[in-house]
Amino acid sequence: MEDSLTTITTAAIIGAGLAGCECALRLARAGVRVTLFEMKPAAFSPAHSNPDLGELVCSNSLRSDDIASGVGLLKQEMRELGSIVMEAADATRVPAGKALAVDRDLFARHITAVIEAEPGITLERREVASLDDPALASADVVVIAAGPLASAGLSDSLAAVVGGQLYFYDAIAPIIAAESIDLSIVFSGSRYGEPGEEGDYLNCPMNRDEYDAFYEALLAAEKVPSRDFEKELHFEGCMPIEALAERGPRTLVFGPFKPVGFTDPRTGTRPYAIIQLRAENRNKTAFNIVGCQTKLKYAEQERVFRMIPGLAGAEFVRHGSVHRNTYVNAPRVLADDLSLRADKRVFLAGQITGVEGYVESAACGMWLGMVLAARIQGRELPTPPPQTALGALLMHLRTPVKNFQPSNANFGLMPELGLKVKKRERKPLYSARAREHFVRWLAEAGVTPVIEPLLPTAPDTTGAAGEETTQAES
Repeated sequence: MEDSLTTITTAAIIGAGLAGCECALRLARAGVRVTLFEMKPAAFSPAHSNPDLGELVCSNSLRSDDIASGVGLLKQEMRELGSIVMEAADATRVPAGKALAVDRDLFARHITAVIEAEPGITLERREVASLDDPALASADVVVIAAGPLASAGLSDSLAAVVGGQLYFYDAIAPIIAAESIDLSIVFSGSRYGEPGEEGDYLNCPMNRDEYDAFYEALLAAEKVPSRDFEKELHFEGCMPIEALAERGPRTLVFGPFKPVGFTDPRTGTRPYAIIQLRAENRNKTAFNIVGCQTKLKYAEQERVFRMIPGLAGAEFVRHGSVHRNTYVNAPRVLADDLSLRADKRVFLAGQITGVEGYVESAACGMWLGMVLAARIQGRELPTPPPQTALGALLMHLRTPVKNFQPSNANFGLMPELGLKVKKRERKPLYSARAREHFVRWLAEAGVTPVIEPLLPTAPDTTGAAGEETTQAES
């Protein structure tokens, strides 16, 4: 059991992103006076532009909403625990098939409104550049939820405490104007023509010659160089499209450009490759080029991506880019309650801990808020079992490995089923087991769910629910 902090009356939280807002609300609603620091709009990270809180940077997609996926399961657990991020996402969602995508401006506006209306939270819009900032001195606990784009000053201050830190590079995809898409070539539809998803994605079909020309141009295009003193490390789920292409000429057609399940209405045949476009907002005035995260120079992005059929006249609303993300070696520097081993008064939350993804970051902040709120009541909240999505994610942060890397929610973090089953049956079985353990944990831990828990059911293994999802759905 961790050292108890039962006299928490004040908290300082650095960073009003997803994790920071989740944690702030939990503590404020437990009676803690919370000061939430946000450096915007006086200062922005290299990837941020919206002064509102909870800004989504890389994509407007929170990935799959299917509980037969790791992240979909985590979302369900968060909904049952009363996550503000899930509340905002559900209120501002846009069509995206099996994925949960949001209108990112409305999403950030929703988060901001909730935080500003909470009487227990004081929002201070200024940068905290060091853990020695006098504004932190009187707080009973300090939470660093500055995210992977923490300022250089705060990162250096944290590094001095934990004895070094790690990093990886993250990439975001371009966004184009809807009116610049040639709909005589691009068609709407879902993989395998699944019902209810007819217009959620737009699809750019490529024949073999078009793909080969695009592939060669992608490899030859000029890229933004990394700093000379840094090795360029990428999180696998956000790898630049050109880095993927370097693995071989067919890597893309077996990955983000996979054409399986599509028919080009112009030819009546399956394309050689498909590039999907996902709506960025409810009005569908802008679309994200799915799977095309990139570090190409801006002019090169325009040249190369306009080679995609239907995008010859594409107007770029936002170019793709790469930014450096910072995270700590959680098993080495964090205690099980997410406090620093070197300073028990300081806690970390969100992606800086080594979880990866919007949903995972929010879940981490939510969990820390729950743990600290329980301590105010004089009790220790037991961690959800590793068979659950949240428990598995927290276990990742506690498991020492030689080379600790960020991870998103996935069934690979959970204990094995112990059964020999067909591939398509595995995910439904993992999901059903997780539901059973989570519902039991709610009762045993004395946690009252905000909504009626989704009870476990015998998985239907007759369909393809256990098959791999596309990049657009993952």
